[in-house]
Amino acid sequence: MKKKGLFKKTILSTVLLATAGALLFSSCTKDSSNQNNSNTSAKVTMRLTDAPADYDAVNIDIQKVEVTVEGSTAVTLTPVRAGIYNLLDFRNGIDTLLVQADLPVGKVGQIRLVLGDSNSVVVNGQTHALKTPSAQESGLKLNLHEELAAGGSYTFWIDFDAGKSIVETGNGKYNLKPVIRAYTALTNGKIKGTVLPQTAMTTVYASDGVNTYTAIPNADGTFVFSGMPEGTYTITMDAAVALFTDVTLNNIKVTYGQETDLGVTTLIQ
Repeated sequence: MKKKGLFKKTILSTVLLATAGALLFSSCTKDSSNQNNSNTSAKVTMRLTDAPADYDAVNIDIQKVEVTVEGSTAVTLTPVRAGIYNLLDFRNGIDTLLVQADLPVGKVGQIRLVLGDSNSVVVNGQTHALKTPSAQESGLKLNLHEELAAGGSYTFWIDFDAGKSIVETGNGKYNLKPVIRAYTALTNGKIKGTVLPQTAMTTVYASDGVNTYTAIPNADGTFVFSGMPEGTYTITMDAAVALFTDVTLNNIKVTYGQETDLGVTTLIQ
């Protein structure tokens, strides 16, 4: 009987050792696979944001995102929600997740937004189809020139300037001639502030002498400029109501990775 019990214990020990070995092998194989993947790819997140426009809505039908990495074939990505995005939902620092994927390492040369046919602009409650010029039929292209390192994690913001991208051609017709740019956390200069009172219906402009950026404050008067190059800016708070006096702020510094807070500005009558 003792020999029989010893035999059973030997078999049980052998099975446990074999199982432990298999689990160890499986664990090693999984780790090796993850390591190999991190050696050849980088995690990329793309978020959509907007510079404001004086429309009721600007609806862009984004079906795919194509990314070209030097030395690799172009990668076609499907947005987390393919379809219509109202760009005016993403102003004053608000953005939305567009795509998230692993991309080959190397320099990103170009990003192309492939659009569907359901692009429109809403003006004074009326919806107008947005026609895309023949030069843009293959998609909306922008250059990034960002180097992706193995195992890195990157976030890109695609800033669609709705105000500059819509062109009225007459007879109630509108064309989409996109003005878009991309920036990263390392090239993201920000300015925020609040302008009161709301009844002044103020538009805020930021100019560095070369480029001018526009912000339409929220209902509470807050506004945000994002993705601005480093430099010195002149901020103009332009009241639409003539009873209020416009305000100009000079020598406002913008530094990458930092947010310049202008505080609260109250326009006087």
